[in-house]
Amino acid sequence: MMDNKYKKLIKCILLDAVGMFSIVIPVVGPFLDVIWAPIAASVSYKMFGEKRGKYTSLITFIEELLPATDVIPSFTIFWFLFDFLGIGKETQKITI
Repeated sequence: MMDNKYKKLIKCILLDAVGMFSIVIPVVGPFLDVIWAPIAASVSYKMFGEKRGKYTSLITFIEELLPATDVIPSFTIFWFLFDFLGIGKETQKITI
């Protein structure tokens, strides 16, 4: 059985693939980015939580709108930082 963390990785890779798909469609691709950017930002916010999602959604939105940045796998990068490395996780304090 696959760990939830790795199921999330697969979702991230698929979302990055959707974002990269527009680069292969000349002329129409940039217009698709305008549609995809707010969708990707919303998904990023929901996927990475309220605290980190504020930042990931903004970065994802900008990355999807800027030309020639479609090749950056932002969802996968965020997964690696937050879910694999655990950066930004709140630590539990033990009180005695």
